[in-house]
Amino acid sequence: MAFVHGKNACVLVGSYDLSAYFNDVSWSQELSADETTAFGSGDKTYITGIGDGKISASGLFDGTAVVGSDVVLEAALSAASDSVLLTAPSGNTLGARVKLAAGLETTYEVSEKVTDVVETKAEFQANGGVDGGIVLAAARSVATATTTNETSQDNSASSANGGVAQLHVTANATSSTTIVKVQHSSNNSTWVDLATFATVATTVLTAERVTVAAGTTVNRYLRATSTTAGTGAVVYTVAFARR
Repeated sequence: MAFVHGKNACVLVGSYDLSAYFNDVSWSQELSADETTAFGSGDKTYITGIGDGKISASGLFDGTAVVGSDVVLEAALSAASDSVLLTAPSGNTLGARVKLAAGLETTYEVSEKVTDVVETKAEFQANGGVDGGIVLAAARSVATATTTNETSQDNSASSANGGVAQLHVTANATSSTTIVKVQHSSNNSTWVDLATFATVATTVLTAERVTVAAGTTVNRYLRATSTTAGTGAVVYTVAFARR
């Protein structure tokens, strides 16, 4: 058994690491059971149907411009597009298990008490379900004008139903662009691009979720790779979930 303590958990909301603000995060994954009972049956029967997921996070209020928890979560509530979400229960480390989702923020609460610190709470509705995966690049800081290949992660076998890749760029002081990819290999030697994220522009913070189509073979080994130019450095996290 390998139990973990919650103190090291990492929570990324889009291009922001809100781990320092949250102290309670929960994810739920659901799968409907749809009834198939017919006449003559003595007991109800079911088949699995459509999946669903929700994310709830609560913690501390911070009104700092741009990066504070209040600014980030309030902006996500009014956004027309999904937030790209990641949590790593045992910490943002290479190979660590993560939960991934794209979700619409449906609730944002601020609680003010005369005897306590101001607290916040946000809830997200997953748009396309919740996926369990692993970290392929853990808050990697990369100097520009380099190509960086992360240590490969072994799944012991290939899978055959695609998956989803996520990129979270949480710091960027580059003078040029950065290209980040997920690659796969059957032998841990010859690598092929599996998912390519949109080119990250100069100094831009961003997050992206790329779906690898159902029915696509994902080889046994996975790794993240990046190519940068110019000067400065960029910090990113990459994760992948097989389906």
